[in-house]
Amino acid sequence: MAAQGDRGAQGDRGAQGAPRGVLIVFEGAEGVGKSTQLRRLATCLADAGVPHQALREPGGTVLGERIRALLLDPSAAMAPEAEALLFVASRAQIVADRIRPALEAGEVVLLDRFFLSTYAYQIVGRGLNADGVRAANRLATGALVPDLTVVFDLPAGDGFARADARGTRDRMENAGDEFHRRVGAAFTRFVTAEWQAEHPEAGPVVRVDARGSEEAVFARLVALLSERLPRTFGALTSIGRTS
Repeated sequence: MAAQGDRGAQGDRGAQGAPRGVLIVFEGAEGVGKSTQLRRLATCLADAGVPHQALREPGGTVLGERIRALLLDPSAAMAPEAEALLFVASRAQIVADRIRPALEAGEVVLLDRFFLSTYAYQIVGRGLNADGVRAANRLATGALVPDLTVVFDLPAGDGFARADARGTRDRMENAGDEFHRRVGAAFTRFVTAEWQAEHPEAGPVVRVDARGSEEAVFARLVALLSERLPRTFGALTSIGRTS
């Protein structure tokens, strides 16, 4: 699995003959701390002089940020199908404008949410047709496969306690307890070997225990990345132990 996960750094070539970059996706239910961990890792990469992009979904482009504001607006009434297509539209733009160019340039791309969130929130949470959503996602991504997706795992109650500490809930956070129970259960399934064997488009998906302090979770994250993607992240192990 490590060799597969590090394929971008080791072998694939971009348009200019440079090694293809690495795409790492940060996923999880509400309040798991993935955005905080992404920012910490981006800071470490910057300190180490590693070319990288830190991006978020929806967002990351002019179009994407406008879509994000609409999707998260608590006052916006929206059909589930419209919601899914807006997420996919934002994804298509960020893949074309930001992610593919960065990978072609050999950069590390850290992405806060990608299509596993659509699978969890719109297919499982909203109950939309899986084949239709997967087809729309293929169109948006051009079959781009992440080198690694990290799912941060935290008991649902703990996650919402963290989310509520940030302030008023957005439209997605307000979807209801049963909806978020289904979303959390979906992310739990995504890390299983059985689910991944049925969904090769997702690439390798691994779990990180999100309980404890930010420092403890970050140490787990760096240890995982150093094991799975040693050529890209091996030198960061000592940073993860002392951050």
